[in-house]
Amino acid sequence: MLTRLRNALSAALIALSCLLVPFGALAAWVTYGLADTGRYVTAMAPLAADPAVQGAVADTVGAGIMHEVAPRLDDALGARDDSGTVRPFVYDAVRSFTRTEAFHAAWETANRTVHDAVLSALRDGHEGTVTVDIAPVTAQVKHQLAADNVPLAQNIPVEHTEVPVLPAHELDRLRKGYHVLEVAGFWLPVSAAVLAATGITVAACRRRAITATALGTSLGGAFLLLALAIGRRLTLADLPEAAHRPAAGAVYDALTQTLRTVSWLLIALGLTTALACRLTDLLARRLRASATPTADPAPEPTRARV
Repeated sequence: MLTRLRNALSAALIALSCLLVPFGALAAWVTYGLADTGRYVTAMAPLAADPAVQGAVADTVGAGIMHEVAPRLDDALGARDDSGTVRPFVYDAVRSFTRTEAFHAAWETANRTVHDAVLSALRDGHEGTVTVDIAPVTAQVKHQLAADNVPLAQNIPVEHTEVPVLPAHELDRLRKGYHVLEVAGFWLPVSAAVLAATGITVAACRRRAITATALGTSLGGAFLLLALAIGRRLTLADLPEAAHRPAAGAVYDALTQTLRTVSWLLIALGLTTALACRLTDLLARRLRASATPTADPAPEPTRARV
């Protein structure tokens, strides 16, 4: 009876521990990976050379510049032609700029600025839309247009142009979720480890308990990989512009690279541990079998001679 009770308690603790593994990994990734500015910038840095990201940045920045300078250019031209004279040159200049080393530096600076702005809004209770200034990029584009002798390039004003990166109506919801993840990022992994250790300790057969914990950890890693794949599909499906989906997919993959690596490590570690436990069990059985002395055959009864 006591053995059954111990096994039942062990199974419950191990199952709960394995259930917490993917959620703990996700919370720890957000707290110690995604919320760290240095790690975020490092993860995003290679995307500066991605053609899809370069195209999306060129379209966004070009549209922002034209929105600010179109009225002034129309006044300079003396008539309104929707800035058709300069628009192609602006977009070409921005696309050309995205292929330079200066853009790589600007990309890193912009990502650091955006991350700091969003993180400060989440932590400090900032109200209102989170924005970033694209004036440095506008200055680079103006310089390149002037170097290419584009008409009226000098009339492009380099002013502080705030581009929204996080709507105000989403801040409160994200702030609550972020604070929850900050707490969960530490306590969920610790709780999973404590529950697993307790479940193994109280088990009647610890080797089986370790095997079950290892297999459950592998399942947790596989579940996390599946969740990332589903999240990627849903994220891209919600984008209003299909043309920017390749860029969004590249950003999603870059941000979740660490989490995917952790998932594969959980799967590999769990399967390796389970296999090691199985091999150890088989070896122990063989050693016990070889150590057991074989009984001598009973002597045949002698027949009395008549």
